[in-house]
Amino acid sequence: QVQLVESGGGLVQPGGSLKLSCLGSSSDFNLNAMHWYRQAPGKQRELVAQINTYGRTWYADSVRGRFTGSRDPAKNTAYLEMNSLKPEDTAVYYCYQGGVWGQGTQVTVSS
Repeated sequence: QVQLVESGGGLVQPGGSLKLSCLGSSSDFNLNAMHWYRQAPGKQRELVAQINTYGRTWYADSVRGRFTGSRDPAKNTAYLEMNSLKPEDTAVYYCYQGGVWGQGTQVTVSS
C-alpha cells in the first residue's frame, strides 16, 4: 500500500522557521508532482505549494516568498521549508500525491 509519511511540524514563534518532510513509499514517487495542503481550524483545506517532477514550483499568494518546496529523488522525499512564519500559518499540513494523503503534521505559530 502506497504511503506518505510526514514529519517536522511543531510549535514555533512568529518569525521562526520549520521544515516539513514527506517520505513516499511508492516506486513512482519521483514520477509524479507533490502537493502540500494545509487546513486551519474551521477552514477548508487549501493548496499552498506544488513541486513537479522537474522541481518547478507553484505557491499560494499567502506563502509565496516565505515557503520553499523541494524534493530529493534519491531519498523519495519532498520538503516544505517554511520561513517568516505567522500565526495565520497555524494549521495541519498534509502532503498529497496521486490520490494518497499523508497523515498530517501540526504546525502552530504562537508566542
